Amino acid sequence: MDVPLFLLFAAIAVACGVNLVVQTHPVSSALSLIGVMGALAVLYLLLGAEFLAAAQLVVYAGAIMVLFIFVIMLLNAGGEKKSRNRPRLAAALGIPLLMLFLGIISFLIQRRVPSSMTVTFGGFTGGGPGDLGRTLFTGYLLPFEAASVLVLIAILGAVVLGRKEID
Repeated sequence: MDVPLFLLFAAIAVACGVNLVVQTHPVSSALSLIGVMGALAVLYLLLGAEFLAAAQLVVYAGAIMVLFIFVIMLLNAGGEKKSRNRPRLAAALGIPLLMLFLGIISFLIQRRVPSSMTVTFGGFTGGGPGDLGRTLFTGYLLPFEAASVLVLIAILGAVVLGRKEID
């Protein structure tokens, strides 16, 4: 039962990710990102990382997405305008070149990763709060703090841009 659920929620995550890129209105894109975050939380549950799944829902699908929606509303961003002149060469070559790129990346990953490693559903035991906290605040403290500073800078930039529009 785990494999069909995994494939279902992986497909939901990919579909929401594609919808995220295709949407022209920023709020619709943000809602699609919430769908991706929810599907990832279910994938974490299937792999046995209950704490990571809860953190995914609370932190990312909850707090970060509220922040994104706040910034979108503050900027008063409307829908994207369609351009009339689409380059035909880019439209004709885009999908085949993307498939070629993904094929090359897949080939390189298969060559580098040993094939003896397999995933067993529910076999992951490192997703508890103690393990996550120890890893986050020892080995990944600098990237964690850098990400929080970048989010703060983005909020300040949105406030400055929003203030210029009002004046």
